[in-house]
Amino acid sequence: MVNAASAPTASGKNGSVTMLDVAHHAGVAIGTVSNVLNHPDGVTPSIRDRVIASIDELGFVRNRTASKLAAGVSNTVGVVLADLDNSYFTDMVRGAEGAASKAGKFVVVGNSDIDMSKQRSYLNYFDEEQVSGILVAPLGGVIPPTDRHLAIRRPVVILDAARQQHAHCAVSTNNVAAGRMAAEHLLGLGRRRLIFAGGPITRSRALADRLQGAKDAVAEVAGATLEHIPTDEVQIEGGRQVGSLLIERGADTLPDGIVAAADLLALGIVQVLTSSSPYRFPDDVALVACDDNRSAYDSIVPISTVDLPGREMGSVGMRLLLEELTDGDAHEHEHVTLDPTLTARESTLGRSRTPAREDEQSPIPHPVDA
Repeated sequence: MVNAASAPTASGKNGSVTMLDVAHHAGVAIGTVSNVLNHPDGVTPSIRDRVIASIDELGFVRNRTASKLAAGVSNTVGVVLADLDNSYFTDMVRGAEGAASKAGKFVVVGNSDIDMSKQRSYLNYFDEEQVSGILVAPLGGVIPPTDRHLAIRRPVVILDAARQQHAHCAVSTNNVAAGRMAAEHLLGLGRRRLIFAGGPITRSRALADRLQGAKDAVAEVAGATLEHIPTDEVQIEGGRQVGSLLIERGADTLPDGIVAAADLLALGIVQVLTSSSPYRFPDDVALVACDDNRSAYDSIVPISTVDLPGREMGSVGMRLLLEELTDGDAHEHEHVTLDPTLTARESTLGRSRTPAREDEQSPIPHPVDA
């Protein structure tokens, strides 16, 4: 038998419990219920506890769509990323979600899967859903002109930005430094015949910058050379194609050092060179890549890699977005550049000098304003 005093009053549509029902049940004004839901720290603890007890007893479920329309603001941030198979991007999500959670925001993620049409669809979706803001790691590092209208009605922060942004806040990695760091690691080990594997650099400013950094490092060492072998993609298959090409060329032309533009490319190279040839890492050829994708450590030969700070990028991006939401028209856009770090493993150091996984520490650099 249900006590009449505690029975929910079905005054909402389809018999749902409303905020007014909660207010009547708790003996408070409806504005007090709203404050408990939206600003609980500003409500006297005894009253807050009474309202929460009524919410629990009546089974009240907040209508966030209605709340969003009434308040004109959403507690949701949309995040559009290029490839969730790549832990670099999932690290961005973790960083963004951690910062959003502290601010009472929720994160909804869309994976464009390296597909421009899917990227556009997610931007459209988040625009129609009236999210409070959007973090996007766009293909090519920039939002194409045809989609820029989707990114002007609310704060948008560009992650993994290819260049200085003027209409938005942005966070990027110093990819020139990443390419230089990778090549310098090989040169420091005495390697002189290097190749840079990866592309297509005409469609990716990040890859072009990594190539330039590698070129700069090689140019400073007498007798060192660098050949660029472009690929159609930066996935494992692209690396397999590079590995097959090197085998076809023969041992006399094999480089003694390889800079792979991305970890997945390096993984494909390792797969081919270890299964189809007598070449050994790092005795015959040393290999270093970029990203610090989790697959780099799990490879049959753990791959040395330049760590791009994805989690820090997501966290900084969310901080910039939240600041813009707070500052409103007074906000000034900021571009933050993060520095990479190197994690050396078996593909360059050999097995005996490779650190154990649990002991591996990649320091997170402080962001540097560009």
